[in-house]
Amino acid sequence: MAELQARWHQSLAEIPEADWDALLAAAHPQELPFYRWRWLQQLEASGSIAPREGWQGCHLGLWRGEVLLAVAPLYLKGHSYGEFVFDQSFAQLAGQLGLRYYPKLVGMSPVSPVQGYRFLIDPAEDEAELTALMLELIDAFCRQHAILSCNFLYVDPGWQPLAEAAGCAAWVNQQSQWINPGHGDFNAYLASFNANQRRNIKRERQAVAAAGLTVTPLLGEAIPPALVGRMYDFYAQHCSRWGAWGSKYLSESFFAALAADPELRRHIVLFSAHRGDPGEPVAMSLCVHAGDQLWGRYWGSDEQIDCLHFEVCYYAPIAWAIERGIRAFDPGAGGSHKRRRGFVAQPRVSLHRWSDPRFASILQRWLPGANEEMAELMAAMNAELPFTAAYDPPHA
Repeated sequence: MAELQARWHQSLAEIPEADWDALLAAAHPQELPFYRWRWLQQLEASGSIAPREGWQGCHLGLWRGEVLLAVAPLYLKGHSYGEFVFDQSFAQLAGQLGLRYYPKLVGMSPVSPVQGYRFLIDPAEDEAELTALMLELIDAFCRQHAILSCNFLYVDPGWQPLAEAAGCAAWVNQQSQWINPGHGDFNAYLASFNANQRRNIKRERQAVAAAGLTVTPLLGEAIPPALVGRMYDFYAQHCSRWGAWGSKYLSESFFAALAADPELRRHIVLFSAHRGDPGEPVAMSLCVHAGDQLWGRYWGSDEQIDCLHFEVCYYAPIAWAIERGIRAFDPGAGGSHKRRRGFVAQPRVSLHRWSDPRFASILQRWLPGANEEMAELMAAMNAELPFTAAYDPPHA
């Protein structure tokens, strides 16, 4: 270990793309676009993820000479927005103890509640040993800079045991996900629901058709770059409807980067709701895909049409996923209405470290009970899914 050097990088631009992506490919044999160097670097370069927005890159790299052996994607944050793991009660506790909660250190793909966070480590190295070493370096960094907490969100289940063995505390939350058991078409998916919900879904889809709309998926190179710009307009418009709660995190420059970069655009699927030309949408959703996984991200609409959101964001992507043999569709955070449309509650684990012993002791005593309550809540949610009595919905 003596020959290793730790470096803290304020920008992805300080780390060679090929080195980063080689470690990512070893950690995630199935592509995970949200952790690709280009995705993260464009978030920074576009100004979407920047110090003025409360996100400061603070990536930890382990180097042997000029060879990158491991990296931890990390950000110093001055708030808790864009994480979708809601730790405001932690911040309140810190205040009651007279502690400063922000800035905090966060490991995730910014503004993307996507499971898969882990340290990216050269497979020729001892992963457990380097995980423990990197956590020690992070602890030392936090002590040096009076940072109370380090938080790894949407953790890869394969990496979780290594981090827990090195002292991380696990907090379980839930997120909805659609798992494909091998449906042959959308009608087979529809048949898995009880009679009442089948009628509801048919009625919802018919409402969109009655408005004269067709939904067409456009993939990768088939997407005109201008249509990605149009997607930004929908995204910005939708966020503006929620005012201060609009969660508009991404800049127009980031969408322009998606349109201009073939390596990023190949992961994009746009679901265009239109009355004629798919290039002239009334509404649209943006999804990301890789391998056998689909992720729902953003949507917007020029018209208020009954059930259009469900069609563009859920039903059309599910139909497309079934057609392409995609195994899982993660529609994004929030929304109890997802369960009525076949999305199953799944656990999502975040891992935490705290530098203040009092603060850590209180939360470590609280977590087991909170995690047990979450397990009970997910079981209750899934027991109420509107499937036929004979259908056992698959879980990830």
